[in-house]
Amino acid sequence: MKYLLSITIFFLLVSCAENTQEANYVEGKAFGTTYHIQYYSKQDFDAEKVIDSIVQAVNQSVSTYIPISDISKINEGDSKIIIDETFKDVFLLSEKIYKQTNGYFDPTIGVLRNAYGFGDVKPLQKIDSTTLDSLMQFVGFDKVALTSENTIQKKHPQIYFDFNAIAKGYGIDLIGKYLENNGVNDYLIELGGEILSNGTNLTKQKPWTVGIEAVSSYIDNRSFAEIVSLKNQAMASSGNYRKFRVDSITGKKYVHTINPLTGKAEQSDVTSATVIAPTCAEADAYATSFMALGLEKSKKLLKELPNVEAYLTYTDSLNQQKEFLTAGMKLKTAAN
Repeated sequence: MKYLLSITIFFLLVSCAENTQEANYVEGKAFGTTYHIQYYSKQDFDAEKVIDSIVQAVNQSVSTYIPISDISKINEGDSKIIIDETFKDVFLLSEKIYKQTNGYFDPTIGVLRNAYGFGDVKPLQKIDSTTLDSLMQFVGFDKVALTSENTIQKKHPQIYFDFNAIAKGYGIDLIGKYLENNGVNDYLIELGGEILSNGTNLTKQKPWTVGIEAVSSYIDNRSFAEIVSLKNQAMASSGNYRKFRVDSITGKKYVHTINPLTGKAEQSDVTSATVIAPTCAEADAYATSFMALGLEKSKKLLKELPNVEAYLTYTDSLNQQKEFLTAGMKLKTAAN
């Protein structure tokens, strides 16, 4: 799974007399991590039970960690699987972002993730230019297609889908839609460090407030670079400063970000990316994209993306840690 920077949520635990809706709190486990949800509702419903069913449905569709999931069967070469709406939505959004990023966001890099030891199989013992050339023929979202019969067509049977950089965010969006369908207009969902907000914190009568963890933060002693206000927006982060693998034989360090154009697990000058977008799936995917794109290409793309803001940390030519904030992100942080 893609590593996401921890995002801490600040809940104000003070009641508000004029608030006619009760504050509800739900927490549990999903997608191999935990979730915490605060929402306001005038009616009672079993949120945890439905959330579990949503998570199960998403996993059954696009989780590579479940051998009998649709994506696992497709990865094994089954071309007759009729995909569901979840797979279709994730596929089409991935295709859109693949084109926007000129190939830097590419869920067909599954063979590379597996080769480097970031997937669900053992890594290759040797990865040289010859190995990469062989693997790269199975990478490229332009080599797959969604047919009119809702099946997936692959140019090569070995092409391996990995939607982990977008599926969790999509699942969070589904949970948000479920809450809204039950009359919930004000909520904050945190799942594995990814955030989806709607409305306001009624207890506080202010927008929801979250913190972006600093790159220098320690696991047992968190510190935060920025405090951000969110309303009807999602936020997700990605970073390489903790997530990497060191080969036990060669001692070589492989970072978690893979460049889909070169096939290399290489660190760009961007060391972390936090993205605010209309949906969590988009925020999730763009955060991953910026890690591979690097600073200048990310800045150029951000100018073309309406309603998307970013906080990027990067290393300059003097190996100094710097940060870049879009204009919209500066406004959000300045308000706190």
